[in-house]
Amino acid sequence: MSDGYDVVVIGAGTGGYSAALRSAQLGKRVALVERDERLGGTCLLRGCIPTKALLRSAEVLDTVNRAAEWGITASGEPDWISIVAFENRMVDKLVTGLTALVKHRGIDVVRGDARLAQGPAVEVDGRRLSAADVVIATGSAPKLLPGLTITGRIIASDQALWLPFIPASAVVIGAGAVGLEFASLYRSFGAEVTLLEALPRLAPLEDEDVSKEITRAFHKRGITTVAGANVSRVEPAGELVDVAYEDAGQPKTLSVEVCLVAVGRGPVTDGLGLEGAGVELDRGFVKVDGQLQTTVPHVWAVGDVAATPLQLAHVAFTEGMAVAERIAGAAVPEIDYANLPRVTYCTPEIASVGLTEAQAVERGHDVASERFDFKGVGKANILGEGGIVKVVTEVNGGPVLGVHMVGPHVTDLISEAMLITNWEAVPAEVAALIHPHPTLSEAMGEAHLALAGKPLHSA
Repeated sequence: MSDGYDVVVIGAGTGGYSAALRSAQLGKRVALVERDERLGGTCLLRGCIPTKALLRSAEVLDTVNRAAEWGITASGEPDWISIVAFENRMVDKLVTGLTALVKHRGIDVVRGDARLAQGPAVEVDGRRLSAADVVIATGSAPKLLPGLTITGRIIASDQALWLPFIPASAVVIGAGAVGLEFASLYRSFGAEVTLLEALPRLAPLEDEDVSKEITRAFHKRGITTVAGANVSRVEPAGELVDVAYEDAGQPKTLSVEVCLVAVGRGPVTDGLGLEGAGVELDRGFVKVDGQLQTTVPHVWAVGDVAATPLQLAHVAFTEGMAVAERIAGAAVPEIDYANLPRVTYCTPEIASVGLTEAQAVERGHDVASERFDFKGVGKANILGEGGIVKVVTEVNGGPVLGVHMVGPHVTDLISEAMLITNWEAVPAEVAALIHPHPTLSEAMGEAHLALAGKPLHSA
């Protein structure tokens, strides 16, 4: 049995469904192949959406338990069954919306395991889908430390989302975005948390000042953090997990209820037949050029499975739409990954775009930078939260190269920073813009005012 399509997309996560939706919008006949029962992929089913639902519950609990700071007498306790029910409602609502949108665009959803074939074509459980173009968007899965297997108490992010209990104590291994978010969440729900990172600092891909600020903030919240930690053993111990590690050369062991391993994600390519079809891999990821074309003509790759710099949902959206438009004949510029925003939803939040100060120096820029403390703006004080905005620029009023933030709602503030770096604005231009008072956005304006030589609320 064979069916012909203009575009066949393998994987219905953010990269896949964005490519499918945009292709259908451009008049293509599209098939979307998915082996999960529901559409949405990692982000919607096992990542961004359920995680942020849990973090919202954690944020509400933090606010209730701090209510006395705002003159309100209140205290709260987490109801895990209700929290998970809220998480599930959010996922179900968005899955329903996506499924309806895919149907409305006339996209054929094909259920089953896909395998790339010559042609190009995609074989799904004995059915052959021939295609003018194929888009590989199979995503990623959590990685584990060598020798570890998932148990009821040694878990990765997938298991953490629907753990049947709130742990009283936890070790989180890995201080990237996933590790930071779960360490933050567990602490909000009352757990004693230790966060271990093998590299010399937390949030190791962020600007060094961001790492310092989030470390201070986590310590203030009572989260124990150990950078440069060498984990040597993780094993079940009855109703607990023993985690052995070295801290500054000193051996230590913790016994906790849960050990969450958050050491990164690996590509999902097993069983796809990629190499047999001529598609080259790079450390397991699908090798692509700047246009997201693989080594086989008319076969593309987007999202986490592609060997591109960032594993983020909004990056996958961007890549999926770009590929759909290229297939349709549009000349789409290559993606400037450095100037895509990066966000982490721990408390406090982290957001950044552009080059870190170290990256800018490495690339030969003569840099100037300015740090503005959120405590310098009224709205942050009213919210009872601190943090920083750091702006990196070329010296002598040159363009802004990067913006890096830790603080309240900075994941919402980063969009302005993206416009600033992408449009190569200079500090004086941003300083001339009006940021309404009292808002958190004033911190962005104040940092640029200082770089323009006319600080208002800073020395």
